[in-house]
Amino acid sequence: MRLLLVEDNVELSAWLGTILQKEGFALDRVHDAEAANTLLSSGQYDAVLLDLKLPHASGQSVLRRLRRRQDQTPVMVTTASDSLDMKVECLETGADDYMVKPFEIRELVARIKALIRRRSGSATPAITCADLTYDTNTRQFVLVGEPLPLPPREHSLLEALLMNQGHTLSKASLMQSVFGHDAEASDDALEIYVHRLRRKLSASQTAIVTLRGLGYLLTRREQT
Repeated sequence: MRLLLVEDNVELSAWLGTILQKEGFALDRVHDAEAANTLLSSGQYDAVLLDLKLPHASGQSVLRRLRRRQDQTPVMVTTASDSLDMKVECLETGADDYMVKPFEIRELVARIKALIRRRSGSATPAITCADLTYDTNTRQFVLVGEPLPLPPREHSLLEALLMNQGHTLSKASLMQSVFGHDAEASDDALEIYVHRLRRKLSASQTAIVTLRGLGYLLTRREQT
């Protein structure tokens, strides 16, 4: 699960980033609205943690721009303001949740996971596709009733596909999920991981489908 953390307090950003990575999230961190807009327009995230008080432009402007593009990425507003008017304004603009600093990190993590589950259409921690199940709390896969341990990059790839099952993911978005925003990797590297996952899913009812020129799709395997 990849997050974008938009926070102008560098020390708080580093602290939060460390904790969220320990919780199993992949993370990009930026400190101003311009950088946030750039990453959100070019990449795909499972959720955004958005501070409101940013240099040069507000967090609200980032949120408005995101929603004007019809981008439905879940947004958690994190702010020191406990103003009811501000909370209502953010929710009406398109924020999915709102937390006032200081907050308990366990509650923050639980709310982030709930936002991501809702986007995936699941009200519980278990997300399934045919005989593949993923527990968003433990971050463990189960395939045909048996645990499916995976190396980190295969795990990130399958997680991205499952969290967006039924939707085609471009190579660019999957490469960001697997390799990170700043990492350099080729299309061939991504295809290697797709090939490895397909071998591990070969005896199951779950399949990774290639849509030429568009990307990849995780779906129930067609019966022959």
